[in-house]
Amino acid sequence: MRIALINENSQAAKNGMIYDALKKVADAKGYEVDNYGMYSAEDAASLTYVQCGILAGILLNSGAADFVVTGCGTGEGAMLACNSFPKVLCGHIESPLDAYLFSQVNDGNCIALPFAENFGWGGELQLRYIFERLFECEGGGGYPKERVVPEQRNKKILDAVKEVTHVDMVTILKNLDPELAKGAVAGEKFEELFFANCKCDKMAAAVKELLGK
Repeated sequence: MRIALINENSQAAKNGMIYDALKKVADAKGYEVDNYGMYSAEDAASLTYVQCGILAGILLNSGAADFVVTGCGTGEGAMLACNSFPKVLCGHIESPLDAYLFSQVNDGNCIALPFAENFGWGGELQLRYIFERLFECEGGGGYPKERVVPEQRNKKILDAVKEVTHVDMVTILKNLDPELAKGAVAGEKFEELFFANCKCDKMAAAVKELLGK
């Protein structure tokens, strides 16, 4: 699994701590972590939570990432932004139990964390415990076990609904405000990470057009 980490501007100073907690868990599972920043509050490219959603949509629809970890002060804005895009199923996660149940019941591919609200002493431990439970086992296993069949059925229904209620990501990129969209892919390491891992030629072409290449 390839996991992408995205931080918006208000919580950019915590990127290193979040990355370290995520990578410890990912390394133990044999997963890869790509850090798309922001890396610090002083980064030249500044991401809003809306742009975190755009970037998550690009990464998941292109196959450049299998899972996205993002967030904001409360996690709410990032969650709403991510769920605005096709093939992105983002949960708002506040605890290790949330993480486990989201993985097993909803089988999503993105989480939004509150990096400011109730984030104090021991915050890095809470993050590690959340990531441990999130990636404890393959998603979609169900909980409790007697609910596995209807939960898996509902996940497929939701995926089908999102196919109807969203246009494709290439069309979205063409119709978004150009400056807003360009800002989402302006990160220092975006091009290096994205083009090395993108699995969709149409998405690669759309991003190149966005970048003016």
